[in-house]
Amino acid sequence: MTELRTWPTRLGIPVRIYADDRFVCSIPEFRQWASGRQQLRMEYFYRDMRRKTGLLMDKGQPVGGQWNFDSDNRQPWRGEPALPPQLTFVRDDIDRTVVELVRRHFAHHPGSLASFRWGTTRAQALSALSHFIEHRLPWFGTYQDAMVNGEDMLFHSLLAPYLNCGLLSPLEVCRAAEQAWRDGHAPLNGVEGFIRQIIGWREYVRGIYWLKMPGYAQENALGNERLLPRFYWDGDTRMHCMAECFRTTFDNAYAHHIQRLMVTGNFALLAGITPEAICEWYLAVYADAYDWVELPNTLGMVMHADGGVLGSKPYAASGNYIHKMSDYCGHCHYNVKTATESDSCPFNSLYWHFMARHRERFEKNPRMAMTYRSFDRMNAGKREQTLQRAEQLLQDLDAL
Repeated sequence: MTELRTWPTRLGIPVRIYADDRFVCSIPEFRQWASGRQQLRMEYFYRDMRRKTGLLMDKGQPVGGQWNFDSDNRQPWRGEPALPPQLTFVRDDIDRTVVELVRRHFAHHPGSLASFRWGTTRAQALSALSHFIEHRLPWFGTYQDAMVNGEDMLFHSLLAPYLNCGLLSPLEVCRAAEQAWRDGHAPLNGVEGFIRQIIGWREYVRGIYWLKMPGYAQENALGNERLLPRFYWDGDTRMHCMAECFRTTFDNAYAHHIQRLMVTGNFALLAGITPEAICEWYLAVYADAYDWVELPNTLGMVMHADGGVLGSKPYAASGNYIHKMSDYCGHCHYNVKTATESDSCPFNSLYWHFMARHRERFEKNPRMAMTYRSFDRMNAGKREQTLQRAEQLLQDLDAL
């Protein structure tokens, strides 16, 4: 904004600056909301945004009698209902010119041009919104955490790139989803979860970014120092969950939030990768990645490098979570049921190693106390073997 205000003098022309309509909450408004609060929690901010917009509200109260239906939104997908049809777009001369430019100048970079699927105009973005409302929203909530081998999109909206670049506005998207619920086309749990992602989480992380920057980008509360493994760039690993997430990333410049948080992000957290390295990777590979949204999500949500500003506990998990929410483990070289063997799932031993090396920081966190009690009850020999297995893995992550 400071730069924009110099344009009249520098360029010698009148300049009118408009408010950014890509967001519901302005930066000054978020600062005012955050001022004086001992803890910043997205849930309370989200409720205020519901009140401000009137979305899913009835006489000042949330429709359905509760603000959040997230507990209904964590089911694995087992083949039913049928997945929606894919949306495709006709390419114009500008599209073809840009694709050829990328092919010519960036052929050695990770990724693929073979399946470029994104719209590039306002009309195409509106088509993508209509397609989501009709074909995906009815099942979006229930299966939003699911992961399925070979299925890249499932019931996700695929609207973030259009919202972040300004081809769609958050209120028009949320109102379309709300109307689908009022028309009986989509259930409340899915519509609420979708709206929460947009006027809750999306707005919240943007507010945190401008509240905490520029120092926020240098945060490294867990003292991580390891380099990003090679397979984040070439996708070549025997960990099938990771390989599958890399495949959809490189094919589509896309992976949904659980693939980012609980697979590629979880591994970086457990392995102690430097926050700067993993943040740069997310920024480079995803079509919806802008610094204001990518940095807080990765540094804060994924890596817990901000010491708890964005989340009260790290989203660390063993291979069991991936096994529960996907069919990836059935295709894997590694055994998700063990932690100490040479073919044991790396997530299992790395999880306990992460918990052990950060015990002083986390053992008094009430949301993690049960985990440490389980660790202490583990057979001493098995506990030592698990930590030794993790140490071996950490010595050569590129070999996984």
